[in-house]
Amino acid sequence: MEKIILYHGTSDKKVVPQYGLGEEKHDYGKGFYLTENVELAKEWAVCKPDEKNGWVHKYELEITNLKILDFQQHNVLAWLAELMKHRDAADTKRYRILAQKFIEKYGMDTSQYDVIKGWRANASYFYVAKEFVRDNIDIEILEELLSLGGLGIQYCIKSELAYSKLEEVDAELMSVNYNEFNDKYNQRDVVARKNMRELVNSDANKVTNVFSTLFER
Repeated sequence: MEKIILYHGTSDKKVVPQYGLGEEKHDYGKGFYLTENVELAKEWAVCKPDEKNGWVHKYELEITNLKILDFQQHNVLAWLAELMKHRDAADTKRYRILAQKFIEKYGMDTSQYDVIKGWRANASYFYVAKEFVRDNIDIEILEELLSLGGLGIQYCIKSELAYSKLEEVDAELMSVNYNEFNDKYNQRDVVARKNMRELVNSDANKVTNVFSTLFER
């Protein structure tokens, strides 16, 4: 039996993960989102500007016999296509048409997986996504850009089987101070955007192999 430890950061002291719940507009659609990094979970627990302290819930996930899709083992374009299924990087007719083509070309069928593992698309990601769909970012620097974001890796529990193998360690519920960790969350985003802008404006960004040209191959 193989287990991994995961954390869920939230404003709620009581959490009951349930199959079928969650927002379709989250990164990987409906599901329950966690991370192996407890410090990131603390930041995510207080990332809303409501000045409320948060909570980090600790879980054990038995991964024996679970089918896990790890986007880190695939092309970054497959990850972007999955995000485009659930979240909009722009609100234009051009984007809607090209996003659909992008999903058809680079998207993966994720329906057979119990768990999806991949980067979390936070605020700095949307800076990248918007610039990418405007043809301002070359595909060659895309993965490096995303690494600058400190996006963190998250797990999304998708199937009924995966939910049945997730168990909270009640005794290790943690309280999170809003002032300390909301500041860390915001500072991470400020630094990420600065580093991203510098790379986008550098000579490494040749702007030849861009979003709209991906469909010409």
